[in-house]
Amino acid sequence: MNSYLLVKWLHILSSVLLVGTGFGSAFYMFFTNRSRDIAAQAVVSRLVVQADWWFTTPAVLVQPLSGMWLAHLAGLPLSTPWISLSLGLYVLAGLCWLPVVWLQVQMAAMARAAQISGDALPALYWRYVRWWEGLGYPAFAAMLLVFFLMVVKPSL
Repeated sequence: MNSYLLVKWLHILSSVLLVGTGFGSAFYMFFTNRSRDIAAQAVVSRLVVQADWWFTTPAVLVQPLSGMWLAHLAGLPLSTPWISLSLGLYVLAGLCWLPVVWLQVQMAAMARAAQISGDALPALYWRYVRWWEGLGYPAFAAMLLVFFLMVVKPSL
């Protein structure tokens, strides 16, 4: 196996981990929040934070490195339109994801505290849920476009 194919495999694997973990985590957190079951919210929000640290964060780091390495191996400059657009969309997704990670950590702590105390979740939790969802939609849309650009490689 040549180095290009090995890096390509790593790039594809990390993209699947990045988007798959993000989508799966968002799915469970979205529907668990709608259940209003504080015990479930405490468990799921804690696991979502863990998934971000264990899977999403490493993939976030591997993606641009492996992508730039692939471009170099293929002899494509980063100024190639589909690559430039992909990088821009990746930055947009990252700018959404960073506050989402912070929100998830805060939400997990609030859910755990409410579970222990037996109190309802504070209004701040639900405000964070709205921000979390609002930032998630453009991040996922950006990543879907990046997938499209990686596969189709259109001449823009």
